[in-house]
Amino acid sequence: MSPAYWSQALTALSERDTVLETLIRQHRSRTLQPRGDAFVTLARSIIGQQLSVKAAQSIWQRLHDNVGTIEPGAIVNTDVDQLRGQGLSANKAAYLIELAERFLDGSLDAAKWHQCEDEEVIKELTAVRGVGRWTADMFLIFCLLRPNVLPLGDVGLQRAMRVHYNNGKPLSKLKIRRITRQWEPWCTVATWFMWRSLDAQPTA
Repeated sequence: MSPAYWSQALTALSERDTVLETLIRQHRSRTLQPRGDAFVTLARSIIGQQLSVKAAQSIWQRLHDNVGTIEPGAIVNTDVDQLRGQGLSANKAAYLIELAERFLDGSLDAAKWHQCEDEEVIKELTAVRGVGRWTADMFLIFCLLRPNVLPLGDVGLQRAMRVHYNNGKPLSKLKIRRITRQWEPWCTVATWFMWRSLDAQPTA
């Protein structure tokens, strides 16, 4: 199921932006899909930082095979050396354990985030070691399905913007912001189609 706002966003973006009009027509059969569990989404983001999709998936699968269901209790009961044995760096292992502890002690409460503004969620998430702005943006997009997230730090978005709006030449974040003002309040949807222009098949 696509987000409730998806059709409205497609209509608005197609009317405002000729680049997006073309991309939406080409990739209209695909939609943003929710990632589901908040802890799993954040854990996968931490594991995947600075890794290829293939490498991150390999580590995730090894972790799943050796730890079982990836949930806070299981991670807290797994020591750093065991996590490192699955391919995690010492830092990522520590970040993963801290994330699990925060879910268990209630300092991270996913149930309340649906009622919070985007920046409130970002502030809470980025207080956790290993969770930066990019990870928080991805969480807003893929787990909370927020409609107006513009992940300026995302390399894929930057690359697509260069290709479609500047003849392949670099664009500053300021110029990207200027171009994307016409996307509001549907920046998430526009970003998703920028990604599809580089990779038609969404990755999990």
